[in-house]
Amino acid sequence: MPMAQRVLHSARGQGSRPMPASVGTCRRSSARHFLARTVAAQGSRFETVEQAPPDPILGVTQAFRADEDDRKLNLGVGAYRNDDLQPVVLDVVRKAELRVVEQKNNKEYLPIDGFAPFNKVSAELMFGADSELLASGKIVTLQSLSGTGSLRVGAAFVNRFFPGAKVYIPNPSWGNHKNIFADAGVDVAQYKYFDPETIGLDFSGMMADLESAPEGSVVILHACAHNPTGIDPTVEQWKEVLEICQRKGFLPFFDSAYQGFASGDLITDAFAVRMFADAGLEMLVSQSYAKNLGLYGERVGALHCVAKDEGNAKRALSQLKRLARALYSNPPTTGARIVAEVVGDPELFEEWKGEMMGMAGRIKEVRQQLVDCLKQKSPNRSWDFITDQIGMFSYTGMSNAQVENMTNKHHVYMTKDGRISLAGLSSGKVEYLANAIVDSFDNC
Repeated sequence: MPMAQRVLHSARGQGSRPMPASVGTCRRSSARHFLARTVAAQGSRFETVEQAPPDPILGVTQAFRADEDDRKLNLGVGAYRNDDLQPVVLDVVRKAELRVVEQKNNKEYLPIDGFAPFNKVSAELMFGADSELLASGKIVTLQSLSGTGSLRVGAAFVNRFFPGAKVYIPNPSWGNHKNIFADAGVDVAQYKYFDPETIGLDFSGMMADLESAPEGSVVILHACAHNPTGIDPTVEQWKEVLEICQRKGFLPFFDSAYQGFASGDLITDAFAVRMFADAGLEMLVSQSYAKNLGLYGERVGALHCVAKDEGNAKRALSQLKRLARALYSNPPTTGARIVAEVVGDPELFEEWKGEMMGMAGRIKEVRQQLVDCLKQKSPNRSWDFITDQIGMFSYTGMSNAQVENMTNKHHVYMTKDGRISLAGLSSGKVEYLANAIVDSFDNC
């Protein structure tokens, strides 16, 4: 008998005569203290838990905040800043917030699949209000916790209903893609995407890798403004990707985190998703409002499922709801109500389109300013790849040593893969950043 049990046994079995209650309580207390001392002597139950490495993106912000140098610049996290490098709350969001407050809504739980008006306008924004697929019930929507939560529910769905299927993500891709699917128990593989020689799209490598992928695989596709490269396929290239997905029975899984930031137009940036849907492909689509509405902390997004018919769509939604119930139960309300007001009201929607164009336009301006400054300081090197890229980011192709020089010497914080967030660059910091880039390229 183990020592702890012997102590308890002896405490309970001191003859047949009943012990006074106070004596029994004392002995039981002693036994509990003995057990606590035994566990303490053995060390922590968490001794085998390893320290996790810092998040490759959020860890950049932590390091930035700890830096006391006045020149420091945070280009790591994809969050929009104005030209004074301050966070922005869109005017249209402020107006929608006031409407939501005035409605005096209660704080009851939402249904598992979320706020119905939000789901409706989100699906219309992604697929078109006149979509035949929406009218026929072939598209179902689950409100989720921004893009990350939508992807995570989708990953659990893939693991449960497509056992053995691999998920193919581009190389490179958003750093969290691999974590999300691997933690859901899905095997992750990569397909070529970036060509370091041209600092452009390796389309031939991408198609070759997809061609060799097993039939029925799940393929992650960035809907627009690819993160981290800022390089999207052309319309003709998208058509070739569509053809191979059809021929090999792939399940496309679109990640739409930057709708509006590629072209400046929300509808234009839905092109690839709508083309695949209209072609009759079954697919999943993750949609986020963190960037384009600036609702970062509200954690509001959606997961859409496009199926062959209404019956299959409804069954898929029933299982997505079941998975969401186990992960977080119900989505939050405030962000969903804000989105429903903005996207569902024609006047507010037009205002949002204008503000979206303004954000995208500011990023394009600092892109051009940076390229012009780099050409002046280093005219023998080509810098046009920066303006060829789109969206929030520029993928510089810097080595680890060059990135370390940017941070350690110039206090410019960026992800280790050489990605810089131009959404966090101001006109006043362009020359400082250009000097840091040239120094890193020339001396590292």
